[in-house]
This record gives sequence, C-alpha cells and structure tokens, in this order.
Amino acid sequence: MDFALLNNQELKQTYSVSFEQTDVEMFSHLTGDINPIHLDEKYARDTIFGKPIVHGFLVGSILSRIFGTEYPGLGTIYLKQDLLFKAPVYVDQYYLVEIVVIRIYREKSRADLQTNIYDDTGKLVLQGSALVQHNIFREI
Repeated sequence: MDFALLNNQELKQTYSVSFEQTDVEMFSHLTGDINPIHLDEKYARDTIFGKPIVHGFLVGSILSRIFGTEYPGLGTIYLKQDLLFKAPVYVDQYYLVEIVVIRIYREKSRADLQTNIYDDTGKLVLQGSALVQHNIFREI
C-alpha cells in the first residue's frame, strides 16, 4: 500500500461507500437488532429521521473492511476504535470515508488513525479514532 504523503507529515486515504437495504437486513439478521428504525419505513416515517436509518455499527464496520483489506491492508490488527455518531446514514446514498494517520509508533508497528465519514454534502456523520497494527508502520 502506498500512503499519500501530504504536507510532509499527513498520511491520508479516502473511500466512497454506500449501503443497500439488503446490507441493513443482513446486519439485522446477523446481530439480532431488529429495531424498526432500521427496517420499517412506516415506523421510521414518524421519527425525527423520516425514513429508515442504517445501523451505526454497520456504518462503523466499513472501517474494519478498509483496514483489513486496503489501508493499511492485509494483516492489519484492529486494536481500538472510538466512534461518535453525529448524523443519520441512509441506504442508497454515497458517503466519503476519510482515514488520516495521526501518529505512528514504529517500535510497535502501530498507528493512531482519525476515522471520519461524511455524507454527499460534506456533513460529518461519523467521527472516530482508531489504533491499528501493521508492519508497514515500522517502515514509514
């Protein structure tokens, strides 16, 4: 994986993601979270959201896929994650995932990451930070 070096210190990657209704249904089945706010349009219509929302942890789990397969990549160990759900996420809309390396601990091959997700208007919907381990951090 080639890291994008910005301002001689910032390592950053972005990804476009979306969630489909089938993703929400499979997540509900897998976790047992059958809250109607995620699954029932009629129920959700009468809430502050106006329509069903994607499970927060389904949204957060996209980070696990990115860490383990793309950035930093295969072999990544996901050690810690803090998440703050700032706004609802809806199906069939695109979101921008932004991952920024904040600090590298070369001796342990670890890095602190900023993990934010934005909607298509640039509004922050998920704010977070993570700690991951990967041999590439020993080499940077």
